[in-house]
Amino acid sequence: MADKKPMMSDKMQDRLEMLVAALLLGATVTTAAYAQQRDPAYQAARSEGLIGELPTGYVGYVTAPSAAIDALVKDINIKRKQVYTEQALTNGVTVEEFAFRNGCRLIKEKTVAGEKYQAPDRTWKTRDASPPVVDARCP
Repeated sequence: MADKKPMMSDKMQDRLEMLVAALLLGATVTTAAYAQQRDPAYQAARSEGLIGELPTGYVGYVTAPSAAIDALVKDINIKRKQVYTEQALTNGVTVEEFAFRNGCRLIKEKTVAGEKYQAPDRTWKTRDASPPVVDARCP
């Protein structure tokens, strides 16, 4: 028996899409500033394919992590969850819904060739020039 995920109402879908559009506008400047300040260890781990973006909006381990990579990923995910929680409360959606939408955006817009991301079937893919394989619910 297949797992069934609850469907979002059209109203909720519309609110999320508007929220994502607003966030993308504001995130352009924030993302550019963040990328300039990105931890070199984080960038190296991404480039080396040790970690990648998850559809849940968090960073995951592609390979068994060293203690340093484990600490790095946990720190990033704690910070992301804090932002997702604040934004979800502000916008009247669940943290999971907000994180998922952000996961879609991160995979589609922020991964670059050679970086890893997790496909809906839970396999790790390496980004190339073609569009990434994302969940059908991604905007």
